[in-house]
Amino acid sequence: MSQYFQIHPENPQVRLIRQAVTIIRDGGVVVFPTDSSYAIGCHLGDKSAMERIQRIRRVDNKHNFTLVCRDLSEISVYAQVDNINYRLLKSLTPGPYTFIFPATREVPRRLQNPKRKTIGIRLPDHIVTQALLQELNEPLMSSTLILPGEDLPMVDPYQIRLSLEHQVDLIIDGGFCGHEPTTVVDLMAERPVILRQGKGSIDWLVEH
Repeated sequence: MSQYFQIHPENPQVRLIRQAVTIIRDGGVVVFPTDSSYAIGCHLGDKSAMERIQRIRRVDNKHNFTLVCRDLSEISVYAQVDNINYRLLKSLTPGPYTFIFPATREVPRRLQNPKRKTIGIRLPDHIVTQALLQELNEPLMSSTLILPGEDLPMVDPYQIRLSLEHQVDLIIDGGFCGHEPTTVVDLMAERPVILRQGKGSIDWLVEH
């Protein structure tokens, strides 16, 4: 049976944030809110927890996980970002985007795209997620919470609890989230390539 924390979306309770981070560090799988939809995540270095997420979502080992980061300086530890793309990140983050970059050596190989050696990077604009990351002091490994057979992410914390209370260690109720996933932007080429149009606007692409 998972734990269920109702955390205020604008003024997160410090005690609950600390308890949530303890669960993550102890190998727990956690459902948490973001600025696009609910996500499911675990500690960056925990292979067992990652495999649990794969089983819950019924995805294979080719599934691309995302690193959810606190800020731009943390992104640069795990992704190779040139000056042009750094300026782009600065203008679009925090926000509902996932960016694809070449991975650095700090990223475990199991998290990298096996052919391209890339990693997805996320910097969400959500107070609860930011509080978690500040307390954790490192990125969360995450995936959008889309259950098998569904096309859209889950949005209702109560329904998430009914579906997953025996499969995850913690569900963080931060209120209703949207059902749009992030916009995925591949920054491996000279110009950005939109791999998935989601919540994040792409109006900036004309000027890039």
